Amino acid sequence: MEKTTTLLKNLTKEIEKSEDEIISMAFRAGIKQLWREHILGRYLKGEISRDEAIEVVGIDWVEIAENQRNAVMEDLAWAMND
Repeated sequence: MEKTTTLLKNLTKEIEKSEDEIISMAFRAGIKQLWREHILGRYLKGEISRDEAIEVVGIDWVEIAENQRNAVMEDLAWAMND
C-alpha cells in the first residue's frame, strides 16, 4: 500500500489542487462517510426508522446497507446449516 504522502503528492499532480485543498477535501469526505455509517448503523439496529435514514443519507445508501445485511444473514444461515 502506498504511503499517504505519496498518494497526496500524486493527487496534487493528477487533479491540480494544492495539498491543503486535497487535505480539506479528504477531511470533509471522511466526516461525511463517518456520519453516513453512524446513521446506517442506527437504522440497522432499529434505533431510527427507514424513512429517517433515507431522509438523512438517501435511499441508495439505505438499500446498499439492507442488501449487505441480507447477504450477511444469508451467509450466516448457510454456515449454521453445515
